[in-house]
Amino acid sequence: MKYFITAIVILLMFSCKQEKANNKLELGTYRAVLHVSESETLPFNFEVVSEVSLKIFNAEEVINVDDIEYKNDSVYIKMPVFEGFIVAKIKDSKLTGNFIKTSLNRIVPFAAEKKESRFDVSTNPKHDISGNWETVFSPDSEDNRYIAKGIFKQNGSKVTGTFRTTTGDYRYLEGVVDGNQLKLSTFDGAHAFLFIATVTDSTLNGVFYSGNHWEEPFVAERNENYELPDANNLTFLKEGYNKVEFSFPNANGDMVSLEDERFKNKVVLLQIMGTWCPNCLDESKYYTDFYKKNKAKGVEIVALAFEYAKTEAGAFNSINRLKEKIDIEYPILLAQYGSSSKVKAQEKLPMLNHVLSYPTTIFIDKMGVVRKIHTGFNGPATGEKYTEFKTEFKAFVGELLNE
Repeated sequence: MKYFITAIVILLMFSCKQEKANNKLELGTYRAVLHVSESETLPFNFEVVSEVSLKIFNAEEVINVDDIEYKNDSVYIKMPVFEGFIVAKIKDSKLTGNFIKTSLNRIVPFAAEKKESRFDVSTNPKHDISGNWETVFSPDSEDNRYIAKGIFKQNGSKVTGTFRTTTGDYRYLEGVVDGNQLKLSTFDGAHAFLFIATVTDSTLNGVFYSGNHWEEPFVAERNENYELPDANNLTFLKEGYNKVEFSFPNANGDMVSLEDERFKNKVVLLQIMGTWCPNCLDESKYYTDFYKKNKAKGVEIVALAFEYAKTEAGAFNSINRLKEKIDIEYPILLAQYGSSSKVKAQEKLPMLNHVLSYPTTIFIDKMGVVRKIHTGFNGPATGEKYTEFKTEFKAFVGELLNE
């Protein structure tokens, strides 16, 4: 598969040398589609603001992309932070190509043309899905079943919102209700999500697509009082442990552990994450801002990166790219490369009952004792839940600092 991806990239680079080599992206708004199955396409919108920059839109989210190159008749659009990229031929203001994630051997067919709408609507909405929805994904699968909370706002046909799970959220979803059909999508350069469901006044019955490599059914019932389990009670230390121990390298090859001088007598936040993870990116942005404002008070943050990049050099390249892109000042150590398996991650941190989610944060007091473990991250797309998290987070860290 790896060689197949390489062949596609080479083909797109060199197959059409006879066509004009100066084709460039035209300014304007485009509707892009990713082919996630034989019958379904995932749409998203972007605006080309110059030949070398564009903006991707998902509801309130705006992703600025400024790493764009032209080779022969094709354009290479590199996503910020994440390794995914789009390579497409340009012809008559249209783009045709693929979205590629090399380390995971994934290729999703891509096309785009100038168009304002995300989803086309042919019928007025029969229902308003605004509110909270008690949701189960893969309800009939013992191995894959998991719970979620849908949170949506509808204005006419347009819908925005997200699904929160016990491990995070599906970020900024945008779409429509077309008759009795709900259609939602998001694309951020790491994940491409599409949700299609049949709607009644009180139920949703649909299918979730993640790129073209995963699809699963989901069902939901309207429930304004529904809430997920407490994120502070899902991951914990095994009996007999009260501390976390590790020793992992930084980009300079130095081994770093909590026994190092910079962490002594400090409140330490241990972030379990991956550079490929959008929820981790949201969390890292928040932690970066918090650290800059509070490091003088005696707070330290250290991140452990679990990377699916196939080589150590590739993993550190992703780590350094993330640090530079959002100006992270705290250390990010490489805990694992070649796989983002949570089972393997738990083997690296055997004092934990499991690693359930990327991200997970372990709160450690000045004596080195674990005081709380928070699973997942409710990012900005969750609205009030994000605000609640920030309030709780600041209060708890403040308590640890005052001890």
